[in-house]
Amino acid sequence: EEQDRLLQNQPDQPQNPKVLRIAIIGAPNAGKSTLSNQLLGRKVFPVSRKVHTTRCKARGVVTYEDTQLIILDTPGLTSPLKAKRHKLDEAMLTDPWDSMKHADLVLVLVDVSDHWTRNCLSKEVLQCLSEFPEIPSVLVLNKVDLLKKKYILLELVTELTEGIVNGRKLEVRSAFEHNSSSSAKPPLQITQASPPENRAREPLCLQETGQAQEGCSSDNSGDTRASESSLVAEAAQGPNRYGPRDLKNMKGWPCFQEIFMLAALRGEEVDTLKRYLLMQAKPGPWEFHSEVLTSQSPQEICDNIIREKVLEYLPLEVPYGVTQVTEIWEEGPSGELLIVQNLLVPRKSHMVMLIGRGGKVISRIAQEAGQDLMNVFLCDVRLKLKVDVKS
Repeated sequence: EEQDRLLQNQPDQPQNPKVLRIAIIGAPNAGKSTLSNQLLGRKVFPVSRKVHTTRCKARGVVTYEDTQLIILDTPGLTSPLKAKRHKLDEAMLTDPWDSMKHADLVLVLVDVSDHWTRNCLSKEVLQCLSEFPEIPSVLVLNKVDLLKKKYILLELVTELTEGIVNGRKLEVRSAFEHNSSSSAKPPLQITQASPPENRAREPLCLQETGQAQEGCSSDNSGDTRASESSLVAEAAQGPNRYGPRDLKNMKGWPCFQEIFMLAALRGEEVDTLKRYLLMQAKPGPWEFHSEVLTSQSPQEICDNIIREKVLEYLPLEVPYGVTQVTEIWEEGPSGELLIVQNLLVPRKSHMVMLIGRGGKVISRIAQEAGQDLMNVFLCDVRLKLKVDVKS
């Protein structure tokens, strides 16, 4: 009732409000929901190591002083074939595109720890960007903390941007010769020459030193030997629109305005990205009351968190066939929230896996989901899960 009231209320905006709608797109499991949760400061979107944890577009709301950021957390961009394999709804294919239509800025998230996919943007991501070339886009390299060899980031930046950032050509330079006898850890830096006036004040860089800088991701676990490497921008102007034939030969997107490198799970450099997003907001009316954190209903949040745990503990494709039915949702005598949910599975063998030996698996799911729900709703939660075979 409280959430419904807040969503229906007129936004309590200041005299000169600013707003920015941000679509976060990328391949499945790139860390979109983790980044959204970090920007919000509380876990409201489901997160799992399995792909397609997010099943529909959901909005998160960050309100800071006179500015409101509306984060459009979307399902991972996928193909109809993969959608059929994972029993995904039609919305899983259309929601990312719908989110782009309402966005003022798009963040393209890439998991740099996945050596199978990190060297190029997926065909679906490139199609999405080419369909909306007028929307400013930013490249976000995620999970940089998992990279031991930081010089790989230089190669990835060149490949994922087609060598162009903010309309300027990038060049890779090595300032000093390779010195295998040197034990000093080198700085690794990305800089951009002569930034245009409309560019953000924070520099684009990744510097591997003892101290993090503004706009930089710092990590001391590097394994490079060159004394200095940098990407320096030179003026370059490319076409804004790309056809299917162009996209076929492209690995990256040459229209990114900025690059950020962070570790969303650990929260590293997320504040730097957040400051940048707040700076990009434009004058406009707020969409939500300042106390709203997400557009999701409490029931949707509950379903998502339970599904997250089911995905985590069941193998392969099994969890994608689970149907959730909420049987009880009520307030208990001491103000606690009582939730009873039935998990319906297609086969008896799946039911055995979900319950686990001695009921250990389902008990663990209920315990962990209940704890997450208490952190979201800020009240005591009693969660009971039942398992049945679909009739």
